[in-house]
Amino acid sequence: MSAAGTQLPYNPRVLEWARVRTGMAVDEVAKKINVATQKIIDWESGKSTPTTRQGRMLAASYDRHFLEFFSDSIPQPSEVVLVPDYRTFKGKQAPGPKETRSMIAVQEWAEEQRLNALAIIEELGDRPPVFSQNLRFNLDADIETAAEISREAMGLSIDDQLQLKKALRYTFPEILRDKIEGMGVLVLKQSGITKLGARGICLFAEPLPVIIYGNESPGAQAFTLAHEFGHVLLGSSGISGQPRLGGKSGHKAIEDWCNRFASAFLAPKASIERALEKPSKPLEQFDTIALGDLAQMFAMSRHAMLIRLVNLGYVRPEFYWKTMRPLFLEEEENHKSFGRPPYYGKRYVNAKGRFYTGLVMSAWSGGHVTAHNAAEYMGIKNLEHLKDIREDYGF
Repeated sequence: MSAAGTQLPYNPRVLEWARVRTGMAVDEVAKKINVATQKIIDWESGKSTPTTRQGRMLAASYDRHFLEFFSDSIPQPSEVVLVPDYRTFKGKQAPGPKETRSMIAVQEWAEEQRLNALAIIEELGDRPPVFSQNLRFNLDADIETAAEISREAMGLSIDDQLQLKKALRYTFPEILRDKIEGMGVLVLKQSGITKLGARGICLFAEPLPVIIYGNESPGAQAFTLAHEFGHVLLGSSGISGQPRLGGKSGHKAIEDWCNRFASAFLAPKASIERALEKPSKPLEQFDTIALGDLAQMFAMSRHAMLIRLVNLGYVRPEFYWKTMRPLFLEEEENHKSFGRPPYYGKRYVNAKGRFYTGLVMSAWSGGHVTAHNAAEYMGIKNLEHLKDIREDYGF
């Protein structure tokens, strides 16, 4: 019953459809909106109806528009098809409907940001950035060369990377993110993908391909950004999981190329050889303290650095697979992020990136969009946060 005591014309079939589409069970929804499980059952069978407040809570839980619940028939939204999924689930259950729907929601969100960015660029009277045709590679391309060319095109010197002060090496992912965005790529951050077993996502499109990365440790973030940039170089969309060695055919070949590219990009062969003398034959094992020091020098994770050393013939693959990989996976699964940024404005900039945020702020400052429109583009409800962003970031 509504607050006025009259029944709202909910369509119980739509209520059920919206819940099932999310993969949520009846008891999950009941707990989420703090009602008895039987109430959800009664609403979906038409025996009773939610109040307006309860209906809006359902809409928020299902990520649907409230007015859809009053449709005469079940809505027919265009379904997003997930890009190729390269995650591995050995020893774990493959994602169920709920996890799949969550991943689709991330992809929908990212695609919406891309369309928003293109719309704002058009409103500003500009042309979308064009990703260089000289940065197109295939699986037969030499990875060391591809990494060197990409670094040069970005203007990212290995010396600048190595000379970062120890206390500032955690900032390297943001430096890399800015460089990638400067190449005509929209880079978004979505912490939720980590819980879904994903490290990163590439949605390849022209113009403005999209990279999404999660809230891992800084060294892992740098590897993921470089890995997803490898997907852009190949013109290949995909959902990426944990880095690993091997895989020479099909999807595994793509992931292997991107893993090798990321390692070569972050730790060029010549720089590794200057830092570490290569043994006459691959070592049976490698000191973990020395591995950590080397990884820190290059602002990488130990996981990524060991992959690099194996690929360069410094260490035998067995040491990675049998000894270190299980430890790396456990460490990464238990990693605690730095938490939320200190104020709300920065949270939005972290998620959308400086490129996207700069477009929105330029459109707002130039009178192309209202403050309300700008807030909608940023996903901000409080206009004060919009002002904070303009003041603190100098847009």
